[in-house]
Amino acid sequence: MAIPSTEKYIPIPRAALDQLLGHCDGNAALLYLHVLRAGDYSLNRAARELKCTEAEILAAAGTLRALGLLDAPETALEQEAPEYTAEDVAARARTDPAFSAVVAEAETTFGRVLSTSDLKLLFGLVDYWGLQPDVVMVLLHHCVEKYQARSGAGRMPTMKYVEKEARYWARMEITTLDAAEEHIAREKEKQELAAQVRETLQIRGRDATAGEAKYIESWLAMGFGPEAIAEAYDRTMLATGRLAWKYMDTILRSWDGKKLYTPEAIAAGDPPRKPKAPPVEQPRSDSEKLDAMRRMYEHMKGSK
Repeated sequence: MAIPSTEKYIPIPRAALDQLLGHCDGNAALLYLHVLRAGDYSLNRAARELKCTEAEILAAAGTLRALGLLDAPETALEQEAPEYTAEDVAARARTDPAFSAVVAEAETTFGRVLSTSDLKLLFGLVDYWGLQPDVVMVLLHHCVEKYQARSGAGRMPTMKYVEKEARYWARMEITTLDAAEEHIAREKEKQELAAQVRETLQIRGRDATAGEAKYIESWLAMGFGPEAIAEAYDRTMLATGRLAWKYMDTILRSWDGKKLYTPEAIAAGDPPRKPKAPPVEQPRSDSEKLDAMRRMYEHMKGSK
């Protein structure tokens, strides 16, 4: 079909198209096109123009970041919870046994009496962010486990830390007990896979740096398992003699573009290059051997 020459075009890299088609994420593809056309990323504008929820746009943006197709930082919701008063919290506690149970669970979990500011933040999780009381209880324990895994046993997160995680759950529409349990199970699976990858990369006795963790997270998001990442690591070490993160990332992105995600697919679609064998010396004929002996004899005579 002929296209008028006055039509304007926006070039799309083939590699980006391959990645988007390979992940089959319609919202991510739409957001990528939207950002290309708009020239920047705005959470509210994207949600409005693409007729998606903010949670859907945030999830799509996360996919694009993992694929390396979006440089914009994560955008927090522009709305802020209202400034509650101590009377608001007290009134809810008197009339809502479920919220009173949340307060009791929070104080038991943190091992202390909550301050007025903590109670206001806790109230906002239920009243503004829309989390069910049982979901908030699960969230509290999840935050403690997550924080202690990073900061050490016995350390406790602040309520601000809990609120930040609650904002993320609200954006991702993790507002029911089933959704919360499913999310936590996925998080634990990701953590276990990341731990296997760190072991493969010989990262022991320390946490991965922020940059290292970002690489690992992006590779797992692409769909690679520890075995495929181990193959990329071996090739990187053979080629460079060290853990060169950018070099390894290039290998994995190449496989992602070719949709090679398992060791079997990689072996078939991109087998390792065999090192060149040293040239084999051809056997010499009898005449060549005689000539060589003659030259050696003449050389010995001349040296006397």
